[in-house]
Amino acid sequence: MLVAFRCGIRSAAMAALWAFAGVGAAHAQSVAFTFDDGPRLEETPLMSPQQRNQAMLDALAAHKVSAALFVTCDFGATKPAGYALAKAWGDAGHALGNHTMTHPDLAAKTVTLAQYQQEILDCDRITSTLPGYQKWFRFTYLREGNTPEKRDGMRAFLKQHGYRNGYVSLDTSDWRLDEKLNEVLRANPKADIAPIKQAYLAHVKQRAIAYRDLSRKLEGRDIPQVLLQHHNLLNALWLKDVIQQFVDMGWTIVTPAQAFADPVYQLQPDRPAPGQSLLLSIARTRGMGKFEGWERIVDDGDFEIEQLEKAGVK
Repeated sequence: MLVAFRCGIRSAAMAALWAFAGVGAAHAQSVAFTFDDGPRLEETPLMSPQQRNQAMLDALAAHKVSAALFVTCDFGATKPAGYALAKAWGDAGHALGNHTMTHPDLAAKTVTLAQYQQEILDCDRITSTLPGYQKWFRFTYLREGNTPEKRDGMRAFLKQHGYRNGYVSLDTSDWRLDEKLNEVLRANPKADIAPIKQAYLAHVKQRAIAYRDLSRKLEGRDIPQVLLQHHNLLNALWLKDVIQQFVDMGWTIVTPAQAFADPVYQLQPDRPAPGQSLLLSIARTRGMGKFEGWERIVDDGDFEIEQLEKAGVK
């Protein structure tokens, strides 16, 4: 196993040094907001691409949250209209990272390591011109390859090019609820979407508590969680409510840079095919196996969708 996973001694020692350095405020139940797959130019019900983008920025500004947008360049940033939306994030003080050109899956047998790396380099030529640019890369689908060769090749590539792995610890399936939201509104533009909002807020809260509890089991402490959401209609409508829910829960909101400075985000799980939430990957590396609540953090939102359909939201 990698040195980082030899017992928990090194991790605990680094955590102690972190707290001693006077920056422990980012530990106690804190969260950083990050978004993938933006900016998106596709049409959705209720809002134009520009309105969706601005609504998300307004929600962040209302709570004085500094976030990060991981740009999938071909989703919009290759066009002037989409580039302007991405630039608006940088102009507002948010960080911008790399999420490939076309969102391929490195775990797919048809996607080679060389192809995937070229996707990052091509996207970098665009993101590097934006305000707020950071050398942060987030794996698409949170999958770091389907073989040790791809895993090691990407780790060497990111180190060579000065990229940080933009890990996620608090994974959500907001994309699944966004699909349901769009489906419902396309069928009936006047549909009551309040149940979807409530399901979304409950989903985020359940995942937040589950990953907080998992960090305590693995690291013996509260880590600054890195939350994954997406640039979509769901968050254009209800991001402000999600942020308020964390505030009401007593969580502190930190910047992605503050969260990534925690030693836990330096770990590299020694698995043949690492991925998903960093915490879940660490748990599997340490042989934790299935634990109470495991099924609710790997179900891709199945629970919420089933509950909505039982309530007649179809």
